[in-house]
Amino acid sequence: MGSSKRRRRTPRWAIATITFGLLLLVGGGGGAIALRETVAVASASVGQETLLGSAAEPTEGTTKKNADLDGAQNLLLVGIDQRPTETHGEPLRSDSIILLHINKDHSSGYLISLPRDSYVNIPAYDNGKQRWGGGKDKINAAFAYGTRGLEGNDALKHGFELLTITVKQLTGITPDAGAIIDFQGFRDVVNVLGRVCMYVDTTTKSIHLGKDKNGNTTKPFNIHSDGTVNKNHPLPGVTPNTYTKGNHCFNPSQALDFVRQRDLLDDGSFDYGRQRHQQQFFKAIVNQALKDGLDSPTKLPKLLTAFGKAMTVDTGGVPLADWALSMRSLKPDRLVTIKTNEGKFNSDKINGRDVELLSADSMDLLKAVKKDQIDNFLISHPKFVATS
Repeated sequence: MGSSKRRRRTPRWAIATITFGLLLLVGGGGGAIALRETVAVASASVGQETLLGSAAEPTEGTTKKNADLDGAQNLLLVGIDQRPTETHGEPLRSDSIILLHINKDHSSGYLISLPRDSYVNIPAYDNGKQRWGGGKDKINAAFAYGTRGLEGNDALKHGFELLTITVKQLTGITPDAGAIIDFQGFRDVVNVLGRVCMYVDTTTKSIHLGKDKNGNTTKPFNIHSDGTVNKNHPLPGVTPNTYTKGNHCFNPSQALDFVRQRDLLDDGSFDYGRQRHQQQFFKAIVNQALKDGLDSPTKLPKLLTAFGKAMTVDTGGVPLADWALSMRSLKPDRLVTIKTNEGKFNSDKINGRDVELLSADSMDLLKAVKKDQIDNFLISHPKFVATS
């Protein structure tokens, strides 16, 4: 009886994980005491850092009370596809940038993806190693400018801080908490699960992995330092990996490769397609974990550790258990994905580079987020809601 009851409650926490990165680790339900104990175990492997830095709301003490979670909350979620220990001081770019808005009664969550090519003002910033003088650039460059010359946690902290300052200046929103999702770390999650199965909604060709004429894995394209690639000319003798439309079960390398792609999607959706695939991938991992991991006494400890190592969080001074308890009413069917620019690439060419401009309606969306009036905005702008 207790076991079936647990299974009914688990999906709530599984979906919450997609929104905050950690909460899958508290899957299993139960009362407040059991939940706090589970969080204590899970948080042992989760990296906790001061990511928001100077952009955070000032507080009198180092630890807030649970009461501070009353009302609407905004979280900044950033995905990276390269581990900061592997950069050797080279810039580390953010692969996806998402604002998670939770309404005042914590019954609904809204994931607003900020396209990484959005052309914005990035304020001047000094990370102690290299100074950025400030100016206009693509929004994902903010994370990169903050990381230059740094490695490891220092790179994460300064990259996230400059990105947060940039998002705050753009939107007027001060995030209450933040999280970095390391897509490389999810290779270990899939390793524990053995595979992750999902539906590929559009044929996707890889710019990162392919096979040479001898069947060896190699890169199929030359990728420039700014992330651009000549998509029409793969390297001689190399066939890019292709993930055809339909059902697939991915091994760890394939899973990571698939969620990184944006350049060669058959539907031409670019960043919006990658955002969609990453969201689908996380949901697929959740389903696989519920099916093959959370009920397994042998897999569960490894799974918790793998998930924890793939996350770095700044809870805004609120204990993780308080976040988990406060978000219990956030139900799966109340998690809405929002597309800026209605999911269309609103392009312009500046200094010879293709960039994306946020439309007036997208800026109105961000104003509605700040005022916790997003429902009113979506009633008059239904095309901003993602349907897949």
